[in-house]
Amino acid sequence: MADTQTAETGRPIPEEPGKAKPEQPQNAAPEQTGQPGTPGKPEKQPKSVRVVLLALMIAMMLAMLDNMIVGTAMPTIVGELGGLEHLSWVVTGYTLATAASTPIWGKVGDMYGRKGAFLSSIVIFLIGSALSGMAQNMGELIGFRAVQGLGAGGLMVGVMAIIGDLIPPRERGKYTGMMAGVMALAMIGGPLVGGTITDNWGWRWSFYINLPLGAVALALVSAVLHLPKKRAKARIDFLGVTLLTVGITSIVLVTTWGGSQYAWTSARIMELTAIGVVSLIGFVWWQTKAAEPVVPLHMFRSLNFTLMSVIGFITGFVMFGATLYLPLYQQAVQGASATNSGLLLLPMLGAMLVTSMVAGRVTTSSGRYKIFPIVGGALMIVGLYLLSLMDTGTTRTTSGIYMAVLGLGMGCLMQITMLVAQNSVEMKDMGVASSSTTLLRTLGSSFGVAIMGALFNNRVQHVMAERAGALGKNITEKSAQLDAKSLAKLPEAAREAYQHAVSAGTHSAFLLGAVIAVPVLILALFVKEVPLKGGPQKQASSQEGDAPATPAAPPVVDAV
Repeated sequence: MADTQTAETGRPIPEEPGKAKPEQPQNAAPEQTGQPGTPGKPEKQPKSVRVVLLALMIAMMLAMLDNMIVGTAMPTIVGELGGLEHLSWVVTGYTLATAASTPIWGKVGDMYGRKGAFLSSIVIFLIGSALSGMAQNMGELIGFRAVQGLGAGGLMVGVMAIIGDLIPPRERGKYTGMMAGVMALAMIGGPLVGGTITDNWGWRWSFYINLPLGAVALALVSAVLHLPKKRAKARIDFLGVTLLTVGITSIVLVTTWGGSQYAWTSARIMELTAIGVVSLIGFVWWQTKAAEPVVPLHMFRSLNFTLMSVIGFITGFVMFGATLYLPLYQQAVQGASATNSGLLLLPMLGAMLVTSMVAGRVTTSSGRYKIFPIVGGALMIVGLYLLSLMDTGTTRTTSGIYMAVLGLGMGCLMQITMLVAQNSVEMKDMGVASSSTTLLRTLGSSFGVAIMGALFNNRVQHVMAERAGALGKNITEKSAQLDAKSLAKLPEAAREAYQHAVSAGTHSAFLLGAVIAVPVLILALFVKEVPLKGGPQKQASSQEGDAPATPAAPPVVDAV
């Protein structure tokens, strides 16, 4: 924070009433005292904040909605461009670029200014979207999707870090429902929007649809958001960036290829694992030596930050594994339509949205948050265990109730983890704290999809061979996940065997998820309920003349 100080004493110069601080940048946010409100502030600020938050939510939706829409359009894309053998790289290229660039965007925002970095990420994402829509072959599409992923890495981090800049943690809980709502909307509406666009306008509009939304976000952020401009003397740690990129890329490839394109014990997977482990160990060592580390390791001295990072990783592991296999179960076993697959997750996502909003409001009004990771961990374990009990006779109502329990648990965790992590670091590390938490959740999702997927596939193939003999083994030899058309063509006996196989596969996957979720409950018990910045605790402390209980609060809505 930039308090004006004397050179001799380091104490703040008393301000004259009505006189502005010297050398205060025109667009800079005024210094905060940590009090919840400052007398004399105009009443219209909340409306301005909502305008900026609208732009941030649009950008967040761009990042989350893209894969949902493109996934629905992939069969049509392959039909026109060919290259079925490279199909997985359309998603893998995007995921790799997103994961590798996430921590870099956070550091760039901390060093050179949040607004410029965020606008740059939107522009890169839109360029990648436009180029992807114009792709003439599968190779071009994969390359342009990687460009798109580079921009996407900065979208989510930018949203979280700017919210961290604008709103003190004590007030931030009120807005967590918005982020949970965007997530639910993307997961539910993505497949529906993707199918509608592909059927009526063509697959290229699955990418072009990002352009008008991105233009609105660019315009609103450019016009309304005014943050202090930064210019750091330190240079970006390029060696650290390289080591981290190689490590993340190797790990993501292992989780993507392992058990599908290559056996887990194959030489290729072993090589990638070794490269990833060595690179990440080298990265951690170098961060202790670098003048301006990409991920300052001192953040992990905070117990709360470390706990939230691990809890975020496990939450990502569970959530994305659940959203992948729940629709598959309902389509294959319960006979639901694939077109409306997003709606099948409504009980889970609706419960997650409601709980996230309630948790945010309670945190804002009371300043207490430790109860939510504890309750969330317990509900997540129970929900996953209940989902593991589903079989071929489970009704949609019953499975919906089970999903709602899981959604209640994740709603207690999704935004609280980011809130507590940001509250545990200094303002200068807000970007890297947001990007580190986001990255770990992303890596958790990669591991969840890979490990739960490997277990699911193995179980399905085993049960199919057991119930349908050689025919069952042939059906699932190439893939344990059959689409609706392939399933409809199966003989009645083989179809019934496949339903039992999918039921057994989801049982194993969700049971594993329940075991993986147990550490969340244990770790949540060790969370320290440090007062949130910007709350009344600090106001009382300042009035008594004591040292504040927490570091200075971040710039709040006055930046808008």
